[in-house]
This record gives sequence, structure tokens and C-alpha cells, in this order.
Amino acid sequence: MKKVVLALAAAAVIAGCKTSPTGRTQVTLYSDSQMSQLGAASFADMKQKQKINTNSATNAYVQCIADAVISVLPQKYAQQQWEVVVFEEDSANAFALPGGYIGVHTGLLKIAKNQDQLASVIGHEVGHVIAEHSNERASQSQMLQTGMQLGAVAMDMGEIGYRNEIMAALGLGAQYGVVLPFSRTHESEADEVGLELMAKAGFEPQQSVALWQNMAQSGGATPPEFLSTHPSPSSRINDLQKRMASANALYQDAYNKGNRPQCR
Repeated sequence: MKKVVLALAAAAVIAGCKTSPTGRTQVTLYSDSQMSQLGAASFADMKQKQKINTNSATNAYVQCIADAVISVLPQKYAQQQWEVVVFEEDSANAFALPGGYIGVHTGLLKIAKNQDQLASVIGHEVGHVIAEHSNERASQSQMLQTGMQLGAVAMDMGEIGYRNEIMAALGLGAQYGVVLPFSRTHESEADEVGLELMAKAGFEPQQSVALWQNMAQSGGATPPEFLSTHPSPSSRINDLQKRMASANALYQDAYNKGNRPQCR
């Protein structure tokens, strides 16, 4: 029985192998339609439970920036009908969901001081979508659960003592050895994709660094990076700076083509 389960799991992984926008191998076990349905349901739930900002100027500003970023997405995503909503929420956050949904918290507008800084966040969040990170995380969660279940089966079949202690250790190892680093990989990849998107849309790439400097100044105590799902602001800034030359070249090309957003 165990061999059958392992064979099925291996077949699923092989069938779901893809390559991310940065060339990283990833496993996505769910279809685009399944992820879009999840995105739509999640967004509808958020709109019911969270207060929506109705200020016309604020919404026009955010929509203008989102439209500029969406216009340079790969065709598969650019041709989607994206819904952009500003939520009355003090946290400096934004998100994008599969299926074409973008949410921006009003708290972010206090940290992102201009259109370019907000574009860096929206580009980052949309980067998660086009890199299929939600699918990858859901797939990873499914495989981890399967792996833990198989480990329990193996221990039940053998003569291994201290079963509960070993399973607890496996859970801890999965959390800090796989789940958190994997999330930091996603964040770094979304930073890279987002930087490229904002530059192609005609937003100044260097403002992405300014955004994270603002974030660092506004934030309180943070956990050590190895215990966090996100890279530290200093790590993000260093990585962005390493890619700034190529991003500036894309920005100059966009500027020459007339991509000069004027969102106010």
C-alpha cells in the first residue's frame, strides 16, 4: 500500500512540474481554473468582511497604477479583467489573488509616498500571481501533509519508539527547514518579478528601494530572518540594488516608448 501511495505522489509531482519566471523549478498540482475559483471566493469574502474605501480620488490613483502594471503583464494575465479594491485597513499591505484580483490597504498609502513606490508593491503582489506562488504553496502543503502521513505509516509498520516525539521533531523540521525558507524564496522572486514589471510600466525602479527604507523605518521589532516568512528589509534592498542596472535599462526603454504614468 505504501508503495502505491508513493508512486501516486511521485506521478503527481512529475505531472505538476513547471518553471517559474526566474527559471526556478516548481511543482503546481492545481489547475488555473481551480486557483481562479479560490481567488474569486477569497476576494468576495474579504469584500464582505472588510470595509471598502469609497474615496473617488484614492481609488482612481490606485487604479491608475494597477492598470499601468497590468498592461505589461504576460498576455495570459494582461487580458484578464482585474478587479482592484482599496480596503480601509491601517496595515501597510496589499495583495493579489489568482483570477485577477488586487487589494490595497489604505495604510500602505502612508508608507508608499508616490506612484512609483506603490507600483513596486503592486508589481510585487502581481508577481506572486504570475509566478503561481499560491498554487505552489497549496501544492507544497498537500505534499507535506502526505509526507507526514507516510512517515507515520512507516513508523507504525516498524519497531520505532518515541513515535510522538519523532513526529513533533519532523513537524518542527518541516516548518523551519522547508516552509519558511520556501516562503522567503517566493518573496524574493516576487521582488525580482515586481521590479521588472514596474520598470516596464514606466515607474522608476530605484523607488522600490526607497519603499523598503520607508518600511524599515515604520516597522517595530521584527523576528530573526531565519524565523520569518519574509526576507529582512535590508536583504530585500541589497537584492533589489543588485538588479537595479537591468531594471533601469527596462525603465529607460519604457520611457522612450512613451510609458510615463502620471497617477495622482
